[in-house]
Amino acid sequence: QVLLVESGGGLVQAGGSLRLSCAASGRTFSSYAMGWFRQAPGKEREFVAAISGSGRITYYADSVKGRFSISRDNAKNTLYLQMNSLKPEDTAVYHCAADQLLASVVGGTVSGSWGQGTQVTVSS
Repeated sequence: QVLLVESGGGLVQAGGSLRLSCAASGRTFSSYAMGWFRQAPGKEREFVAAISGSGRITYYADSVKGRFSISRDNAKNTLYLQMNSLKPEDTAVYHCAADQLLASVVGGTVSGSWGQGTQVTVSS
């Protein structure tokens, strides 16, 4: 398994942007499908975006399509989430996750590694 550490969260006004990063340990980062999930207070964790090991295939939740972009730099063992046009309903703790199967990430059944999360707060 890989160790994942998120960063880049913070407080931003509605309409603003943030870029989250997820640094992964290990030398096999490119073999993992990666994803971003979020959990708001009192709500269940929800899928945000996923990306294949090569970076060629991406998936997004309908709620973030056209506003968020997932990407990865395998040379730097880092996953990113560019978030634009942020809304108050995007407020949540954002976690990155890794799994050998892209389908597991998209389906939210990750059996691999999870990061500790980074708080994103969007004010109205």
